[in-house]
Amino acid sequence: MTLARTDDQGDRLVVVNMNSTRRGALSPDLYDAINDAMARAVDPRIRAVILTSEGGFFCAGGDLNVLIERRSLPPGERRSKIDGLHGLIRGIRGCPVPVIAAVEGGAAGAGASLALACDLIVAAKGANFTASYVRAGLVPDGGLTSALSRMLPRALAMEMCLMARPVSAERMAELGAINAAVPPGTALDEAMALADALAKGPRDAQSTIRELVAQAYELTEDAQLDAERDAMALAQGGDEAAEGISAFLEKRKPDFSK
Repeated sequence: MTLARTDDQGDRLVVVNMNSTRRGALSPDLYDAINDAMARAVDPRIRAVILTSEGGFFCAGGDLNVLIERRSLPPGERRSKIDGLHGLIRGIRGCPVPVIAAVEGGAAGAGASLALACDLIVAAKGANFTASYVRAGLVPDGGLTSALSRMLPRALAMEMCLMARPVSAERMAELGAINAAVPPGTALDEAMALADALAKGPRDAQSTIRELVAQAYELTEDAQLDAERDAMALAQGGDEAAEGISAFLEKRKPDFSK
């Protein structure tokens, strides 16, 4: 049985986690579908990638039955397995177009890592984000500590990781960690609306903005200023800027579809 698929919807790719019997737990099929979507996103017609799920729960993270089996592996092999997840997160971070998470029910463990790696995140009211590793005597992976430390106050990030206390979509939205908390059953609709808005914008500029924001967490202010200078100088000479500036001066909506 296939546990994930990628739907090509013209200007967007929608990755659907179909592992509903295990609350969307990570599966090789999901890895393949996400990696495939990230690779296909280089196509100029693709303007966004959306991650969503069936069955009412975004992703419960790693399958504990699989993790039990890994106990018998040498440390090097265990690290290699984790590198697979980290490659997935790096792929999302390096995607040439914005990646949107549509979260229903909740995102737990590596599922939270997956959602929080996305550029835009909408979640249904009542959904929870949980770093539940400590309950199983484990520690976060998938870049979760990095994401939480950037998005949330330190005390709350520690509470999530040390005590495995869930944080609701509503609170995440209030803190600015996600873009919106929406009525249950409408997260994908909201993600589609965001993709519609992105499709009307300048693809190259959006891609560069993603890179600038992502690296701003790592670079010094001086290095970031240099990066912005170089990106802006390049953008000023591009076709998107020519259209955007002309449209602004002519008091019309820009057409970036050319």
